[in-house]
Amino acid sequence: MDTARGFDGSRPYDSDPAEGGVGEATQAIGTDERRMHVRAYNHWVSLLDGRAYPSIDDLDPAGIADFGAHSVLLDFTRSIEDPEIQFLGRALREECGLDHAITRVAEVPARSLLSRLTDHYLQIIANRAPIGFEAEFVSTRGHQTLYRGILMPFSSTGDRIDFIYGVINWKEMLAADEQARLDAELVAAVRAAPARVVPHDAPAVWADGPTHLAGAAEAIEAALPQLLGDRLALARESAAAARASDVRSRAALYRALGRAYDFALAAEEDADGLAKLLDDAGLTRQARAPMTPLVKLVFGADYDKTRITEFAAVLALALRQHVPVGGLVTFIESYPAGIKGIVAAERDARRPVKPARALPAIDRAPIAHVAIDTGVSAGEIVVLVARATDDGGVDVLGAVANDARLATRALAALG
Repeated sequence: MDTARGFDGSRPYDSDPAEGGVGEATQAIGTDERRMHVRAYNHWVSLLDGRAYPSIDDLDPAGIADFGAHSVLLDFTRSIEDPEIQFLGRALREECGLDHAITRVAEVPARSLLSRLTDHYLQIIANRAPIGFEAEFVSTRGHQTLYRGILMPFSSTGDRIDFIYGVINWKEMLAADEQARLDAELVAAVRAAPARVVPHDAPAVWADGPTHLAGAAEAIEAALPQLLGDRLALARESAAAARASDVRSRAALYRALGRAYDFALAAEEDADGLAKLLDDAGLTRQARAPMTPLVKLVFGADYDKTRITEFAAVLALALRQHVPVGGLVTFIESYPAGIKGIVAAERDARRPVKPARALPAIDRAPIAHVAIDTGVSAGEIVVLVARATDDGGVDVLGAVANDARLATRALAALG
């Protein structure tokens, strides 16, 4: 069974590893698959209209050209143990090899992608929120398949979940040598193509459907020169994926922060471009928190304020330590305590250093001289701790040096 998690979870990122799954290893799949689930989640959100769950009357799976072919609609109005299948998209039907209609979950073929969706429907009812999941498996055709899925609750009454809409996307992996050859050919073709010109406010370009080029997206990104608008579009895409697909996934979060940092580096070289982006978004940059508006550009101004502050601290420390383009993920993974450690280090660096408190001048004669090695220089104040004895003397128990506050209080007590 693969890993499934609720959206908008509250546990901190660094306390829940991205890796997981029981019996199946999860994989870092390229952003092409994740984009479809961002759009599916955003579509679900757009149908909420202030309600706990969207109305099933507002959903038209057959009319969604974007991801309808990759979706299934389950109906629980008659049975929660074996719900009815009200809609099954063409791509899912073909992947399952179905040449006949199926109407119930019990008829879903084992080890099919459709079973990966239907295996999770009870978690939706328990969590009462969308569930995202990702993993890999060997299909009935013997192909190693990477997939991501999302299940979203719908209601016919407004307060009870009686329908679940699922979307899943996948890719079948090629042999390593064939994959490397295709990637090399694609990168060579991209490098030979004329340079593109993209406006600063260009939106992200969404990929549709499964792809067989597992590493091609990253290779193309590295080969192409990118303007500030490109960097922002890529960062926003990854941030949306981290928010919608699995908010507690380290892999998704680190990828989003890495692209946000690359955008921040590009912004340092294009002040005018950044100023325009900030002005269009109604944001201003302040000297005391220069990274905060950049994080808002990427993750959204409505994102959790605490996390915005933490992410800004990560970018700020990385900039001060001259982390190179594409190096933030490695920086985070190698830093003690990860994001939490970076945030703590940045806060310590920003904390103002209080000047040493000057001790008042001492103009009084000593009452005794005691030869004790305190380890401080002549003229410095040392607080001695002593205990009175029966013969009217004192036994010196020890010396306290380099404590300005204690020395000041002791001198004040002397009058």
